[in-house]
Amino acid sequence: MRWFIAVLALLVLVLQYRIWIARDGAREVLQMRAAVQAQQSENQRAQQRNRQLAAEVRDLKQGFGALEERARSELGLVSRNETYYQVVPPDHDRAPTAPPAASGNTALRTAAR
Repeated sequence: MRWFIAVLALLVLVLQYRIWIARDGAREVLQMRAAVQAQQSENQRAQQRNRQLAAEVRDLKQGFGALEERARSELGLVSRNETYYQVVPPDHDRAPTAPPAASGNTALRTAAR
């Protein structure tokens, strides 16, 4: 009977080792739970981004308003009946300088605009 209790105690110790210390034990389960939680968070961010992209594609396909807005912001689109003004803030550190002398080359660049 004594050897039976010793065998059972040894078996319990071996099983406890496998649960708590072994590579495929409780420690790995906790690591896997953390990895699953991180992946779920990443999936939610990706789903939100996909929804935004789908809405943008839908807007671009349905109307010219979104297309025109994107062309204005990314490509600098100016309509035919519009005048483009670029406002440049004054540089207070520098003294005002005279505009560069007009040369034929500058006139060509201005006319091309």
